[in-house]
Amino acid sequence: MKDKSPKKAALYSAIIPGMGQIYTEKYWKAPIVYAGIITSVYFIDENNKQYKNYKEAALMSYETGDDQLGYSYSELKTLKDHYRRNRDISYFTLIGIYFLNILDASVNAHLYSFDVSDDISMNLKPYLSLYNSGVTLSLNL
Repeated sequence: MKDKSPKKAALYSAIIPGMGQIYTEKYWKAPIVYAGIITSVYFIDENNKQYKNYKEAALMSYETGDDQLGYSYSELKTLKDHYRRNRDISYFTLIGIYFLNILDASVNAHLYSFDVSDDISMNLKPYLSLYNSGVTLSLNL
C-alpha cells in the first residue's frame, strides 16, 4: 500500500473541494462535501434575496411613511437585519466547510497507511526458559 501525500491531498481539496477525499480513496466523503457546499450556497442565495426584498421595502417605507408588505418600518428593518445575519452566517458556514474539507483530506492522507484491521488483541502466554519461567503479556497491534 503506497502512502498518500498530505500536501497533495490538501492542495487537491483546495483547488477542487472533495478531490482530496477522492485522492485518499475516501470516495463516500466527496458527496458530503458537495452537499455541504451546495446547501450553504443555497442558503446564501435565499437569505440574500430576502435581505434585498426587505431592504428595498424598508427604504420605501422610510421614504413614504407607509407600511410595505404589511409591515411597519421597524419590523421591516428587523427582518432585513435578520436575513442579512443569516446570509452572513451562511457565508461563514461555506468557508468552514471549505477549510474542513482541506483538513479532512490532509488527515486522511496522514492516516492512509494506518492499520485499522480487527486483529488488535492481547494474550497471556506461558513463558519457559532455562533460567526463569512465568507468564508474559503480549499485545498484538
